[in-house]
Amino acid sequence: MVIIEINWKRNLFVAWFGTFFTAASVSLVMPFMALYVEKLGVSGHQVELFAGLAISVSALASGLIAPVWGRLADQRGRRLMMIRASVVMTFTMGALAFVPNVWWLLIMRLLNGLFSGYIPNSTALIASQVPREKSGYALGMLSTGMIAGALIGPSIGGFLAQSVGMENVFLITGGILLLVTLLTVCLVKEDFTPVEKRDLLSTKEILARVTNRQILFGLFITSFVLQLTVQSIAPILALYIRELNGGTSGNLMTISGFIVSAAGLSAVLSSGTLGKIGDKIGSHRLIILGLIYSFLIYIPMIFVKTPFQLGFFRFMLGFGSGALMPSVNSLLSRITPPEGISRIFSFNQMFTNFGQVAGPLLGSAIAGYISYRAVFIVTSCFVLFNLIWSFFNFRKLLGVRDIAR
Repeated sequence: MVIIEINWKRNLFVAWFGTFFTAASVSLVMPFMALYVEKLGVSGHQVELFAGLAISVSALASGLIAPVWGRLADQRGRRLMMIRASVVMTFTMGALAFVPNVWWLLIMRLLNGLFSGYIPNSTALIASQVPREKSGYALGMLSTGMIAGALIGPSIGGFLAQSVGMENVFLITGGILLLVTLLTVCLVKEDFTPVEKRDLLSTKEILARVTNRQILFGLFITSFVLQLTVQSIAPILALYIRELNGGTSGNLMTISGFIVSAAGLSAVLSSGTLGKIGDKIGSHRLIILGLIYSFLIYIPMIFVKTPFQLGFFRFMLGFGSGALMPSVNSLLSRITPPEGISRIFSFNQMFTNFGQVAGPLLGSAIAGYISYRAVFIVTSCFVLFNLIWSFFNFRKLLGVRDIAR
């Protein structure tokens, strides 16, 4: 019998790097996707349609397929699923530089989503290896990879597209994802014994062994609402900034990129520390505090007068995200049986991805039919709903430090 020495800190470092660039690879195309669609021969009103499809199809497909890959990860191991996802992403991202028309663009983006799974399986891997008393810290650090990648990705993509050209952005991203693959193959270790298909627990049996299913589904909703609210302004941000600037378009893309990325920067700065706080006071309490804080930050966004004010509050909002994501992941790891942890995190990723799809659609619809400021009003209402829901969910546990007891 071969004993595999596990260094969870090294695994965490590689998983963070891979998670960051996986999330960034999905979002970095946002600033220039419409321009790339035009370059592929699409014109008129169809440009917006195909650009929206190209952006959302990957996240939607990833969300729908996540439970399938989660089940396979529980059977074959999380490291194997991380390698599978990074290998396919390397080719599908690089191939975008050579697509001959918009239909091949959509096919590559669809494949990128269908064969995804790096993020939920890296989270499940770390959750299964980290010492219990450090789970909030470790999962907090890891969650910053996804948050920062999704929010900073557009800035990276816009800057690179302007500097080296759109096609080269895809090639550079493919090269980085190849590095992610190599690091995962060479450095990530997992002591996992494959499970025969007949011995694998069904999803129904996994759910039956969850410590508290009401809390489980409440955490899924929190992940969905968090992504919905953070991403809701993505498609209308540039237009809103232009309105705040009195119609001036100078440096519009640069300013938009910085404001989108501001929340990711503060989340990176705070998530590890907030995860440690969650380990001390209880992650369920930190979720309540994070939602209260986020609601209080969204309110003044309704009344901002300048792009600087909007950017400041977006930066402050990231501290709320830095509290919520690690707390959700930490609680999931505590209430989930080890033999089903990949599937549970895959379901959480599914809700996360659906939030990433629903947020921009909701924001665009509200801005188009009502106003830009109405987007922040509706967003704050979603956060308030999530706060009330979570308080109801945790009402019996607020006097208990460890939710798994």
